[in-house]
Amino acid sequence: MMTSVDTDLIRVLADPLRLRIVTLLAKETLCTTHLVEETGARQTNLSNHLRVLREAGVVETEPCGRFTYYRLKPDVIASLAAQFADLAESARGSAENKRACP
Repeated sequence: MMTSVDTDLIRVLADPLRLRIVTLLAKETLCTTHLVEETGARQTNLSNHLRVLREAGVVETEPCGRFTYYRLKPDVIASLAAQFADLAESARGSAENKRACP
């Protein structure tokens, strides 16, 4: 069964803009300026979403002069994917289990 920490991470990734950011960061490390160009979001809005992702442990930062680069933490995504894989395996194994109605 998934824990509350896992559901919090799912909520974080459920936002369309945050999911887009994660998808972009899966391909390369980007600064805020790049992410604004790629997403079309306002810089302040994007910064708020990046803060949420950082606090959730999904991304990490790397200061570079006056810019901050963001990098996806693949182990966090891999862990979540493994939990979903476990759920799928459990569902395959219990396909024939049916609780009788009272």
